[in-house]
Amino acid sequence: MKTGIKDVRRVSVVAMTASAILAGGALTTPAHAAAPPKPSITAKGGFVMNNGNGKTLFTKAADTRRSTGSTTKIMTARVVLGQRNLNLNSKVTVQKAYSDYIVRNNASSARLIVGDKVTVRQLLYGLMLPSGCDAAYALADKFGKGSTRAKRVKNFIGQMNTTAKNLNLKNTHFDSFDGIGNGSNYSTPRDLTKLASNSMKNSTFRSVVKTKSTKQKVTTKSGGYRYMSWSNTNGLLGSYRGAIGVKTGSGPEAKYCLVFAATRSGKTVIGTVLTSSSAANRTKDAKKLMDYGFKVA
Repeated sequence: MKTGIKDVRRVSVVAMTASAILAGGALTTPAHAAAPPKPSITAKGGFVMNNGNGKTLFTKAADTRRSTGSTTKIMTARVVLGQRNLNLNSKVTVQKAYSDYIVRNNASSARLIVGDKVTVRQLLYGLMLPSGCDAAYALADKFGKGSTRAKRVKNFIGQMNTTAKNLNLKNTHFDSFDGIGNGSNYSTPRDLTKLASNSMKNSTFRSVVKTKSTKQKVTTKSGGYRYMSWSNTNGLLGSYRGAIGVKTGSGPEAKYCLVFAATRSGKTVIGTVLTSSSAANRTKDAKKLMDYGFKVA
């Protein structure tokens, strides 16, 4: 049987191809996708982690202490929900001191009305959705210990700092119950994320912070009732697929802050941006970080 020139050439090509495969393995090893570039954010500080395993996914000045604004209220809620024998349906009478505080500080408000009786659960909604500093004051007054309101508030802030210590938040300190600080109210993106992650273990906390809006029936001073309507300041809810919380913050020093979390395909990413340049940019920053987090989680 004769072997033609074309057959010889064909055998040679096959042999050469086989040699290349054996030598380099280039044709048998699938190419690995390049890691996505880290996002650029306007916020001065940022942190994202995988909430399931605690893996760090992104950092930017993650341990630099900064003013936190109303993201402080995450700890306010955490302290309340950590109380022994907590009755979420126990009622608190709204005091004039709470509304006076709002007026004096031009603070964000749940619009609580003096004399109304609201439940602890309702105060948590008033605290976390419209970011009510009056609701924060009411909770501090309710769960602090002492013979005067001032002593109770001081004790409650002490509970906040004790909780921070117990959670090993080494760069966190509170001197207020709502984020209207007195010069020593600070945290970091990493610490706030750890605090939020711990708080999200509580079912009541999770239910509150994922709520876009709520209408609550409260008892009036005269024994009747009225409805209070609150909307969440967190623009991620309803605008970012899978968003489940957590809390906005702002202030003259804090600028614009956001602690955020979202779940997709069984994965939850959670993080914080501090000192962003505007409300719109803090939302953009958070979306960038969650998009990145889901890619690398």
